[in-house]
Amino acid sequence: FRRTRMRSTRVLRAAPQAAPKVFRSLRFRLPALFLAGIALTGLVSTAIAFGLFQDYTRDRTIGELRREAAGLTALYAKQAQKSLNEDRPPPSFQARELERASGNRLFYVGVPAFLGQESGLKRLPARSLNFSWQNLPKNGIQFEFTPPGEKHELLAVARPLFFPKHERPFGALVVATPKTELRERLVTLLERLALAFMAGILVTAGLAWYLSGRITRPVTSLAKAADEVAEGNYAVEVPAVSGRDEIADLADSFRQMARRLAEAEELERNFLMSVSHELRTPLTAIRGHVEALREGLADDPAARAESLEVVLSEAGRLERLVGDVLDLAKLDARRFTVRREEVDMERLLDQAYVAFGEEAKRRGIRYDRNVGPSPVIVSDGDRVLQIISNLLANAFRWTPDGGRVELELNATNGQVRVAVEDSGPGIGPNERERIFRPFWTHDGRGTGLGLAIARELALALGGRIELESEVGSGSRFQLVLPTEPRLGRTA
Repeated sequence: FRRTRMRSTRVLRAAPQAAPKVFRSLRFRLPALFLAGIALTGLVSTAIAFGLFQDYTRDRTIGELRREAAGLTALYAKQAQKSLNEDRPPPSFQARELERASGNRLFYVGVPAFLGQESGLKRLPARSLNFSWQNLPKNGIQFEFTPPGEKHELLAVARPLFFPKHERPFGALVVATPKTELRERLVTLLERLALAFMAGILVTAGLAWYLSGRITRPVTSLAKAADEVAEGNYAVEVPAVSGRDEIADLADSFRQMARRLAEAEELERNFLMSVSHELRTPLTAIRGHVEALREGLADDPAARAESLEVVLSEAGRLERLVGDVLDLAKLDARRFTVRREEVDMERLLDQAYVAFGEEAKRRGIRYDRNVGPSPVIVSDGDRVLQIISNLLANAFRWTPDGGRVELELNATNGQVRVAVEDSGPGIGPNERERIFRPFWTHDGRGTGLGLAIARELALALGGRIELESEVGSGSRFQLVLPTEPRLGRTA
């Protein structure tokens, strides 16, 4: 009830912040960031395109003005010469028709060249220009000016007029176009660029929203699954994500994590049950014999000695169980010490071999020992003995009565190998890694600490444990240690 109330309170507190949370969500921020990048790129591209088009339009307009000015100055100069030579009035050049045909405006500045008659061109006073027409270069100049009595600025090209075989000009022809036409072209370009930009933004926004949904939907599902796992529901269904991208890898990793957590919870539950059983059995035996001794039910010296022996044996069993749990805790916390001492491997192997001799006789198990070269290594003798003892205990547990257990020692290439081989049921491929996990047992009995402690100790001593096994053909565990000290995970 308290958990439900807490979750309800959390929902109520989150409600007022629902709207701002949308803008903080990955679903909104991804397309927003994507659009911001596209918009910035579009603006920069538009600015560059606008500048280039502006320069291109101006250069093209000036080029057209120069070509028109060159043609018209040649025409007017020729007709002016004929008018003087033939002493006749100038022909009608129809200046207005030329302006309408070209779309440009024509001006003249200089002395009258047609026997005092006008040429049809609009005259400009010399003072309205910021240059002297007498000093114009032959290819002309470009400039900007505002005609007298007008408000709009013109972009113009002025070209001098020469009589044939004369060095000095008698006037200048000015071809101009309003700058507003250039602005209109630029405005048209901006409108089209804006339409294209808006269309691109809309298409990009739709694509970004779709892609962000493809990304955030599985992430949201994984977040909900993580909440379920946090509440202790390890059987949550992790959504399947298609593809081979990072999101799919994340979903697979999360699925494996949930499965591992479920297995860990099951192992913990089994461990508690196993430890409870393992503790209850010796405690019950100890309590029964202690009560018998206290109440005087075991007055006979032989019975009293037998009861004390049982109490001592069961107390040793409890001590071993507690020692295994403490060893595992120290291994996990890296709070155990490893000594360096000379270890006679043959003598240590004999010690481990003798400890299981009685059980082998009692169960009719063929118990062999094969000792090759017996070096003296530098390691922690007690830890090495503990590893071998754990491997032998595991072998005797799974070997049926009348079976076979073999202990083997050899040394090659600077390494010592201690192998424990049994004729038990073997281990399947899917269980070869699990058997080294704490609290995991194949049949649900025992604590599952022996092999876990053995592997951790082997790693701490700079070695490893190798496993060869086939279902129905027994197992072979092999402890590999360096002859020289090369400690692994110590603390």
